[in-house]
Amino acid sequence: MPRRAFVAQIMGLPIAFHVRGPLARGAVVEKAVERAFDELRADDDLFSMWKPDSPVSRIRDGRDSLYDAPLRIRRVAALCDEARQRTGGAFSAWLPDGRGVPRFDPTGLVKGWAVEQALRGVVARLDTLGAYDVLVNAGGDIAVHCSRTDTPAWAIAVEDPRDRRRVVQRLELRTGAVATSGTAARGRHITDPSTGEPANKLLSATVIGPELMWADVYATAAFVLGRSGLGWLATRPAHAAVLVDHDGSVTTIRG
Repeated sequence: MPRRAFVAQIMGLPIAFHVRGPLARGAVVEKAVERAFDELRADDDLFSMWKPDSPVSRIRDGRDSLYDAPLRIRRVAALCDEARQRTGGAFSAWLPDGRGVPRFDPTGLVKGWAVEQALRGVVARLDTLGAYDVLVNAGGDIAVHCSRTDTPAWAIAVEDPRDRRRVVQRLELRTGAVATSGTAARGRHITDPSTGEPANKLLSATVIGPELMWADVYATAAFVLGRSGLGWLATRPAHAAVLVDHDGSVTTIRG
């Protein structure tokens, strides 16, 4: 089956779409994926905290109010509130700055949300051409969709955070998402909302579920909670998790 990969650097990370189908190498498929990249760039303009005049940067430093923000930002803020409730506060979009002042930071949710929406757009556009399979990889967080019945499942490896050349779990998915939070790629960058300090109870937390946004949120919360979150993870319907502890032990949870 013809297959093609498309890659762009957006939101500070490589985002790759892989397409399988009869016209995967054609201009129509390329146009469908480029439109998704444009949508992601537009969201980056809205939500980037590295661009000093982005709407989210203006909200963070108090120049603008969240209540007057564009609709997409208010929608993400509402989803962040829901994520805080679902995780018992282990995930939050209001994190303390260096002086302990809570600042709006939706980045823990917005990437998975935006990439999931971009994937759905690509799938919908390709459905008009026939049956196609699509995988999107956003810096290691992955969502997949298969419309064909004559292709294998997508094979996804969960890497060992102690040695990224090794694999601790191999998954096969036709529809769904896999998201990982940990220190292997970016160091101690995940903040525990309850303390304002970097979370360090695990080496990595990987969550598998139907949607990338919630898999990403739950992976962040699981990493913050550590082993104390095992019971909470087991209550997540339609989700599973793979946790790697500091001693290298691997725990698998099925919700």
